[in-house]
Amino acid sequence: MTYTHSAQTVVSVAASAEALFDYLDDQARLGSHMQKPSMMMLGGRMSYAFDEAQGRAVGSVIRTEGRILGGTLSVEEVVTERQPPHRKVWQTRGRPKLLVIGAYRMGFEISPCGKSSRLLVFIDYDYPSSVAGGIVGAMFGPTYARWCIHRMATDVIRTFHTTSTEGLVRMRREP
Repeated sequence: MTYTHSAQTVVSVAASAEALFDYLDDQARLGSHMQKPSMMMLGGRMSYAFDEAQGRAVGSVIRTEGRILGGTLSVEEVVTERQPPHRKVWQTRGRPKLLVIGAYRMGFEISPCGKSSRLLVFIDYDYPSSVAGGIVGAMFGPTYARWCIHRMATDVIRTFHTTSTEGLVRMRREP
């Protein structure tokens, strides 16, 4: 599947690829920014439900739901790639019920770099499929996508006490 929009961020982390992958392989930890009320979540928050593999196997299902502005949001994701300690990708399954982005694919890539690792976090996404969703998506989708990947990278930086970043939040738009 191809997506219309994407965002990515790259950081250098003072950790081995194995330690970094182990940290990021925990989907609840990776999405912890979604579980806390924030301005980007409009005061709402999401909760996770996992299958027996806990998001740590290809085919594993992750369900997320919450309430924002009195409405219910929900999305089901499936892990499509998992290559420890280098790469993990998951994507939406079915029709996500979200406000500013629709179907998406997210993931990370880790490359060893001496005693450190290079971490790339990315999201490829479409706007919601409704007319209203397309308008709201065009207005807020890019900002939300950048916030999401930036939060994931920032949490890694805080955890591993890393200060070095290279091109934090790079954007690319596909035709």
